[in-house]
Amino acid sequence: MAGRRDSLYGRRKGKPLSAHRADQMTTVFPKIALDVAVPAAATIGALFPGNPTRIRLEIGFGGGEHLVSAAAREPTTGFIGVEPFLAGMAKAVSAIVDGGITNVRLFGGDAALLLDWLPPASIDEVDLLYPDPWPKKRHWKRRFVSDDNLARLARVLKPAGHFRFASDIQGYVEWTLAHVGADERFVWEAERAADWLRPFPGWPGTRYEAKALRAGRVPTYLFFRRV
Repeated sequence: MAGRRDSLYGRRKGKPLSAHRADQMTTVFPKIALDVAVPAAATIGALFPGNPTRIRLEIGFGGGEHLVSAAAREPTTGFIGVEPFLAGMAKAVSAIVDGGITNVRLFGGDAALLLDWLPPASIDEVDLLYPDPWPKKRHWKRRFVSDDNLARLARVLKPAGHFRFASDIQGYVEWTLAHVGADERFVWEAERAADWLRPFPGWPGTRYEAKALRAGRVPTYLFFRRV
């Protein structure tokens, strides 16, 4: 992505896609992709078969392991996934096709654009799992968790909706706790110290988490409620 971003950063392209995945991106992806140039429906559930009332959003889904697993477990919930990296998007599309999953919609652009496009109070849960930590101080402004993006999340989350964050980078965990803790629209729901070391219910793990564990880093899981 070129230029300044208040949302996701990352490479749009990496290694060339296989012919099979390139074909799926041409034939399947357009059918499940969201177009933010078109006004959003007042009821986001209309984007999905069965018009579900519960909608979950995952920002920066990587290869789609968590997104696709959750969608398969909750077929009556609508899932929206955002990923700017082409290879990750293609991997998720392939998994969606292989699993016969129909309750996922995808967006390959800036998450801020999607959040601004969504109707107010339309999302039940937002996941931000192992985002790029941008560890150098001069790059901290690129982190997704910011005052502007928290305002976006607060706008789209339903009352009592949840924002879930996972990271293995202690500095980003502290950054997130500081920013969200200063926002009166969110409440951290941890009741005991072990809560932030326990994966979320139904957690399938991700390749980023596996990499962190191999490196000896301890993942942290934060669970915030929209007031």
